Amino acid sequence: MSRETLPELYRDDALIAVHKPSGLLVHRSMIDRHETRFAMQIVRDQIGRRVYPVHRLDKGTSGTLMFALDPDTAKLLTAAFETRAIEKDYLAVVRGWLPEAGTVDHPLTRLVDAYEFAGEASATDAQDAVTDYRRLATIELPVAIDRYPTSRYSLAALAPLTGRRHQLRRHLKHLSHPIIGDATYGKGRHNRMFAERFGVGRMLLACTGLRLAHPHTGAALDLACPLAADMQGVIDALGWANAPHRR
Repeated sequence: MSRETLPELYRDDALIAVHKPSGLLVHRSMIDRHETRFAMQIVRDQIGRRVYPVHRLDKGTSGTLMFALDPDTAKLLTAAFETRAIEKDYLAVVRGWLPEAGTVDHPLTRLVDAYEFAGEASATDAQDAVTDYRRLATIELPVAIDRYPTSRYSLAALAPLTGRRHQLRRHLKHLSHPIIGDATYGKGRHNRMFAERFGVGRMLLACTGLRLAHPHTGAALDLACPLAADMQGVIDALGWANAPHRR
């Protein structure tokens, strides 16, 4: 039986970026205690050395996932994420016709795992959260859901300027344009329709790239990631194959 690997997007002596599929946890979590597959362990075994997480992608999100290869690089990259020095690009399919472009500046209460120590901060404390968005394409399908005879959807480019947990998913819900396939913040009827019509049950959210200065050399890195085949198939079926996938 061959060992599972993840496609490498970039690798040098300090860091590695891989394409994480939807449905894979970055590392162990008490919330998903039944899971036995983790990106961190897969990449460690794949390259034969320890890796250090510097950011997170939700289990249902696919795309660019970066690890440091030593503790010093991990500290530098973690600080770069925290100080917004790393630009993050995401692509999502959302319900409704999103406005052409805008910024969501909407504080979010802190989300804490059931097994996570919150410290002095309360789970009800709101943290600043900002997301830029741009509508890339729209479609109206002859599918009746709820009281409407047709259903509208948008392809959206998203750029989180802060790193709050579930930020994009919660901000899109705040705009009343939830991400398709999001079982927590989305709409079940639309999610089921996509599963039945397009054969995809995943959340249609992907990190299409990270832009940063190399933590040691300062060289500009553009860690672009193609869409997973399942998400690309939905976009093709919606007639958006030629739409841009990044800002």
